[in-house]
Amino acid sequence: MDMLRKKRVIIVLAVVLLIVVLLWKQPWEQKKVPTMAQNGPVLIIDAGHGGADGGASTAGGVLEADLNLSISLKLDALAHLYGRDTVLTRETQEINYPSEANTIAKQKVYDQKTRVGLINQYPNGVLVSVHQNYYPDSRPSGAQVLYGHTPESEVFGKLLHVNLVAALDPSNRRVAAPIDDNIYLMRNAQCTAVLVECGFLSNPGEAKLLCDDNYQNQISVILLASYLEYLNSGAA
Repeated sequence: MDMLRKKRVIIVLAVVLLIVVLLWKQPWEQKKVPTMAQNGPVLIIDAGHGGADGGASTAGGVLEADLNLSISLKLDALAHLYGRDTVLTRETQEINYPSEANTIAKQKVYDQKTRVGLINQYPNGVLVSVHQNYYPDSRPSGAQVLYGHTPESEVFGKLLHVNLVAALDPSNRRVAAPIDDNIYLMRNAQCTAVLVECGFLSNPGEAKLLCDDNYQNQISVILLASYLEYLNSGAA
């Protein structure tokens, strides 16, 4: 990252953090004003997993789905403070499945198809899918961004990854990478799309951070600042 860009990112982060501090004691949910804008850029926030699919978990039993939703709601609230239109693929842990989705496998398929249908209503959308990583070995750590199949997705994904590393852990040696084609939601999303692995729930130290409200605030700030930087870059 060149010096000018570093300064720009720092300024954006500082401004967003100032707003967070000023509104610190107010519940995040009270600042949400859901919109369904059809024109102009819209930030599509996907809290990964949910409902019957809890995803991975920490050693203490905290579900990935809960952490994903918490970060996503914070990102949504911040985006509205900046007057940005957002769409959430889910806002609660509960998912209403049809009666025919009577197994976990069928419920997952229904959920993913429903999310893709919503996402593809917004051709000008920018999708940020929030997830947590897991590995059998407890040593791996660090955030990583995986980007979709469009050129714009790669631009946004690499920008976001650089910002996450710079702000959260400069020692992180992971790199942004194209996502595996077997990820249904990312494969079928027609807009600019990135999937953010915020960290490893299998790493005790990082899991503790990811469960911390302040750290989640930091992640949401970086996600929003990177989204704004991407829009301002003209690549969107």
